[in-house]
Amino acid sequence: MQSVGIYEAKSRFSALIELVEQGEEVRITRHGKEVVRLLPVRRRPVITDEQIARELGQMDALHASIRPAAEAATPDIPDTLRCKGRAAA
Repeated sequence: MQSVGIYEAKSRFSALIELVEQGEEVRITRHGKEVVRLLPVRRRPVITDEQIARELGQMDALHASIRPAAEAATPDIPDTLRCKGRAAA
């Protein structure tokens, strides 16, 4: 971390930006009090095509392992309860 006054920051702005791009934190002060903090922008990680393919494959496998509700075996429940949620009057 580097701390510089406003006057020095104005005269060395390009050099300070280069430091920040390299991962350094720069603090700019006025009368000894910090007023600005320059931090590097964090880049988001890039997902690869292989990672996307793997995730899609896992989702396909999950979908294939789930049986639709119509295929579920429920022999003890009358059709009226299965369709309407209660017995017909």
